[in-house]
Amino acid sequence: MDQILAKIKGLRKKPYFKLVSDQALFDVVAVDLNSCVPYDPDHNLDEDAWFKIEQFSKKNFCIDLLKQNFDSKDFDDLNKEQFSKIAYIFSVQDDNFYFQKITPSLFIKRKTLIFGETVKLEKNQNRLVVNALPDAVYFKVTDTLIFRNLATISSIFKGIDELYKEATSAEVKLFLDESFIKLGKDYDVNNVSKPNRKRIGLAMATLAAMSVVDKTKMLSYIDGYCEKKLRFEQQNNKFEISNDEELKLLLYGIEQRFYTTPFGHEKRLANSVQKLG
Repeated sequence: MDQILAKIKGLRKKPYFKLVSDQALFDVVAVDLNSCVPYDPDHNLDEDAWFKIEQFSKKNFCIDLLKQNFDSKDFDDLNKEQFSKIAYIFSVQDDNFYFQKITPSLFIKRKTLIFGETVKLEKNQNRLVVNALPDAVYFKVTDTLIFRNLATISSIFKGIDELYKEATSAEVKLFLDESFIKLGKDYDVNNVSKPNRKRIGLAMATLAAMSVVDKTKMLSYIDGYCEKKLRFEQQNNKFEISNDEELKLLLYGIEQRFYTTPFGHEKRLANSVQKLG
């Protein structure tokens, strides 16, 4: 039986309430989970693609609702006074959970013409806009969550933003102290942008897995693609970083984002990458 429910702000005990029974809120999201992208904060999704998190119920940020057997009889009906306190709505459809975050802009109170068998004018009716696509879908059988924007669902799954790790100031300083980096006089940890702080979190993990030999090859690889944009001191194997754009190129190089096309031999930068196999 399909059910539409809501999570109410400020309630710790029994925060979920029924809105509508025997109806589905969203069209079925039919996706091949094998083609979904394991979440990567530096990956730009294609228009019809989704991120995925497998074994979701085992994650610390999975809500208890998804870890238990769902029974609509366990939930009370939402009363009128609670409408404005809805944090998110979710629709249980064929044992799958479709989520939508609710923001104040989705509440509408205005005159509306309703077109049915006849035209009807409704005045000042409270309405809640439902998006064409859900913000996230949890597939119970495969224990997989799919979504398109981590920031959007971070208020639903508290703590999930740990997947979008931003390097701390101490970690940024540690990275900038790497032996292959020489900072310009006007650039330091305080000048590093938020996007680059997130890229540093990824780059540090990549560097930790590299051998000494691979790190040396990495410097030559970056210099080969960025010789006109990054200054490389070959005598002491150091890149001079004087601004945020130069740091971004260095970080892309560490992640091996530069490549040459096999036909035409054009040098390119991969804005997003996805592992194959």
